[in-house]
Amino acid sequence: MNAPTSTLQGDIPQRAQRQLQAVQALQKVLPAHALLWNNEDTTPYECDGLTAYRERPLVVALPETYQEIQAVLKTCHAMDIPVVARGAGTGLSGGAMPHRLGVTLSLAKFNKILKLDPVSRTAVVQGGVRNLAISEAAAPHGLYYAPDPSSQIACTIGGNVAENSGGVHCLKYGLTVHNVLKVRGFTIEGDEVEFGGDALDAAGYDLMSIIVGSEGMLAVTTEVTVRLIPRPQLARCIMASFDDLRKAGDAVASVIAAGIIPAGLEMMDKPMTIAVEDFVHAGYDLSAEAILLCESDGTAEEVEEEIGRMSEVLTRCGATAIAVSQNETERLRFWSGRKNAFPASGRISPDYMCMDSTIPRKRLADILLAIAEMEKKYQLRCANVFHAGDGNLHPLILFDANDADQLQRCELFGADILETSVAMGGTVTGEHGVGVEKLNSMCVQFSAEENEQMFGVKRAFDARGLLNPGKVIPTLNRCAEYGKMLVRAGKIAHPDLPRF
Repeated sequence: MNAPTSTLQGDIPQRAQRQLQAVQALQKVLPAHALLWNNEDTTPYECDGLTAYRERPLVVALPETYQEIQAVLKTCHAMDIPVVARGAGTGLSGGAMPHRLGVTLSLAKFNKILKLDPVSRTAVVQGGVRNLAISEAAAPHGLYYAPDPSSQIACTIGGNVAENSGGVHCLKYGLTVHNVLKVRGFTIEGDEVEFGGDALDAAGYDLMSIIVGSEGMLAVTTEVTVRLIPRPQLARCIMASFDDLRKAGDAVASVIAAGIIPAGLEMMDKPMTIAVEDFVHAGYDLSAEAILLCESDGTAEEVEEEIGRMSEVLTRCGATAIAVSQNETERLRFWSGRKNAFPASGRISPDYMCMDSTIPRKRLADILLAIAEMEKKYQLRCANVFHAGDGNLHPLILFDANDADQLQRCELFGADILETSVAMGGTVTGEHGVGVEKLNSMCVQFSAEENEQMFGVKRAFDARGLLNPGKVIPTLNRCAEYGKMLVRAGKIAHPDLPRF
């Protein structure tokens, strides 16, 4: 395959000329089959799981060795070409959306588990290894990797590091940052970097907490050392029905207040349970306004005692029905609906936008009632599912992306949810990241000074701003324009942000 050519480079548009230069330079460091630039080849890379926003990259690079990754980064740095690292593309905030004048760096071929040590309970894996593949490899040793996002069958550990992913069991076992010991990778200049270490602590600043959740803005992750934990002897799940959203929300807070930390504590509202029940037939109570899934794991004695305590709390909080899984098959059936919430929503709507914010547990009912009012305001349906135990919401706004008016209303609906979450004492993201989706809402949560501090960290790693530019941190101008828009909409009196 030959590079695109032109007899008079000055006569072709800027993008085409830049593409020509990038392809010619990268052909010197990558084999021909590792470069894609024709439209039909790059189209599959134009978005991640947030399909409402798309951009086609100049070039897609698919290196196969660490040396090739390093060479691509050095080449792009020398030419001032932006680079967007990409794993499986399952992200939901546009974090892997390409830059129109940049290179998409795919880590798909780095999918090897390099070492699994059952004695130290660790695994060293490449960034392109699927989340679930780690637990599958560790299973013969009675171990597993705890963070379990709903996309774990496809999402990669490098992407999990970028977004600090959680999952339904993050309440008890923590997010990615709590289950990773070491991250290795390259800076935009091609320098090797290592964060954390094999010991429980490392000397110097805790840069592990900076790289995890940095959304590909600081370094390209190539290897990750993860913690493995023993698979519990037993796990059982309570499915509790409530006839009122506030009762269900209060029940979540009451379980935690009772000193119980369930392995999982999830909540679904009625529209979501109807959607998933029709899809997977999990046995959900379709008359309930909300359903809670509360899981306990450990020894048989621990589980028995905790299930009893949780059942008492849920009954006291007004549960209309309580079912407890009697075997592993039934437990998995209870969870099947929650795990399939996103595909189930895809069956009832042409498109959906999955939001991701967090609020204090005591405000769960308040945010759900507020979202119900927003449905009327924006004339769009919304199904809700979330990690209730840590207040991480996942409202799925249903719309048709082919209708420009619906897309605009969906964007306004999503921003309203995020900003209402901030007003209730929460944040604009819990585990999906900011990407391009939540840039405006970051203006509401953080002041100009706070955003500048975040830019300072970015500049320390990437002075020219070439790694995943235009994501995560809003510029001062963007926040000023968004403030003016909120004033025109009558939401705030003055354009200075944040206002909540």
